[in-house]
Amino acid sequence: MVQLSAPATDAAALDLEEFRGELTGYCYRMLGSTFEADDAVQDTLVRAWQGRQRFEGRSSLRSWLYRIATNVCLDQLKGSERRARPMDLGPAREPILENAAILPEATWIEPIPDPADVAVDRETIRLALVAALQHLPPRQRAALILCEVLHWKASEVAELLETSVASVNSALQRARATLDKTDVSKTAAAPALDDADRELLGRYVQAFEAYDIEALTSLIHEDATQSMPPYDLWLSGRDDIFTWWFGPGIGCKGSRVLPAGTANGSPAFGQYKPSESGSGYDPWALQVVEIENGRIVEMTFFLGTETLFPLFGLPARLEA
Repeated sequence: MVQLSAPATDAAALDLEEFRGELTGYCYRMLGSTFEADDAVQDTLVRAWQGRQRFEGRSSLRSWLYRIATNVCLDQLKGSERRARPMDLGPAREPILENAAILPEATWIEPIPDPADVAVDRETIRLALVAALQHLPPRQRAALILCEVLHWKASEVAELLETSVASVNSALQRARATLDKTDVSKTAAAPALDDADRELLGRYVQAFEAYDIEALTSLIHEDATQSMPPYDLWLSGRDDIFTWWFGPGIGCKGSRVLPAGTANGSPAFGQYKPSESGSGYDPWALQVVEIENGRIVEMTFFLGTETLFPLFGLPARLEA
């Protein structure tokens, strides 16, 4: 990766690369796509490098970069459809294969390895919140993220967006009202895993690999949900989830599951199904598992393994 820093002859050397991590978290929340966020950040840093002579130091380097990143994101969002999760597109349906249609990649919120800026505020990157943010008009989205996620002052956001403080406050009010309608709390707890949670996840991996329905029943909440992008079908309730697993999803029986760190503030795992060739295991899904009160309450199986497994450091396949 190219280090973007100004020549020593400049009045002040601009070390831009150190902002890549936090800018990625910002652009991801704006765009809902890991890979679009990476492109937006790269575009931001290139524009900043090319325009470094115009940086006059009247604002901080960080503010200047966020102004560029915001404009890049607003440009990308022009004319594009909002990204979503399957549950945003319609009600849960019967767990049969005929109900599972594949929609284009651009339809879906994508998972992201936790950016550096969510070390404390893990709830601000949750899949449900990122999806809810996509309901907001782009400038409202930027104002809300900057003020309530990144804790900028309204005056700072007004300067960045080239508007008034009153306009920023009005945008925030409208954005909060829209989020309230999505039933997603901006402050819902996403605590760090404790020993009990880690033990639960260990038992889940063992039970899933064994396809042990009795053990899985004790771990998964009866009202749990499951989705499987790029399929538009999502399942509500443990009974329907198990009907899928032991019906259309029976090919997952005998899978291997590897830890993959965290995605969107939640534990992530790489799932490998037994290969149809009879040798080894082929990549199938990145599982993102959400826990609440000692039970698994949501499972998202992202099936785009060709792009996601390298992102999470997972091997392309497993040998027998």
